[in-house]
Amino acid sequence: MRQTGLSRWLATGVLLACLAPALGGCFAVNRLGIAVLYKKARIPEERIVRDVAYRDGPDADALKHRLDLFLPEGEGWPTVVFVHGGGWRTGDKGLRVGGADVYGNIGRFFAARGVGAAVVNYRLLPDVAHAAQIDDVARAVAWVQGHVGRHGGDPAALFLMGHSAGAHLASRVALDPAALRPYGLSPRAVCGVIAVSGAAYDLSDERTYVLAGGAGYFEDRFSDIDGWQHEVSTIPLVSAEAPPFLILYAGGESAALQRQSRLLDAALRAAGASSRVVVVPGQSHRRIVLTLSRDDRTAGPAMLAFLRETPCRHRASGTRR
Repeated sequence: MRQTGLSRWLATGVLLACLAPALGGCFAVNRLGIAVLYKKARIPEERIVRDVAYRDGPDADALKHRLDLFLPEGEGWPTVVFVHGGGWRTGDKGLRVGGADVYGNIGRFFAARGVGAAVVNYRLLPDVAHAAQIDDVARAVAWVQGHVGRHGGDPAALFLMGHSAGAHLASRVALDPAALRPYGLSPRAVCGVIAVSGAAYDLSDERTYVLAGGAGYFEDRFSDIDGWQHEVSTIPLVSAEAPPFLILYAGGESAALQRQSRLLDAALRAAGASSRVVVVPGQSHRRIVLTLSRDDRTAGPAMLAFLRETPCRHRASGTRR
């Protein structure tokens, strides 16, 4: 991979770069973050259903077409579909750092507070094309919408959430009618989106490249797509029909990443859609993930308030296409 300025920026900022076990030094740094920020959320083990296949058949990936369900008590609860980060090339729902299950803890955090969660895997670049990643997330969303009711959840109260590359994929599925259409759904099936420290919302923004030092990181991933700067971006898909967004980013992450989040917020507001930005102070692009499973930090209460206050019923009638 070319080591451009943007490559170096994301190499220090994206979760894949410093949570991958193969990178021993970075791994040690995050052990310290775990010790300081990780607070284990707890639910009974019988409320967790692991490694559920959301795609079957000969083309299904035995590892990546899987999700974990975290189920609250009772009935009629909303569900969050969480998409992990990793620069579109690495990452897994079962990520563990220093013995802590980073993404599973987010699922338990929600379930312990009356919100269901599905933490999903998806196939990774370069083994598949980027379009296949979007399709994987859309397929997972459709599976959850079609099956959560039997576990007690409300199929009409479905939210998408992701971090970094996962925030890009979640927002893409929520904004692009073509993503969910093959599964009989429209974007109206999505009540809202929680986008955490996302990247690639607008890859045509030259100021982002100036702040980051170049476009090489994204060229390395997406240059096989004609017009990739437009085609990969999510902002061109924003319309007045967009679901409400809660956009979170860390006060300590790069100016380029912060700009991408602000651009998405501005595009949503300009289109007449609902958007709220929350800056999480004292955190970085990596550490913000650990605050997503705490209700004594900025991110946790903001997410819970968003889920509680965002209406879903007005969108439910447009669930099926």
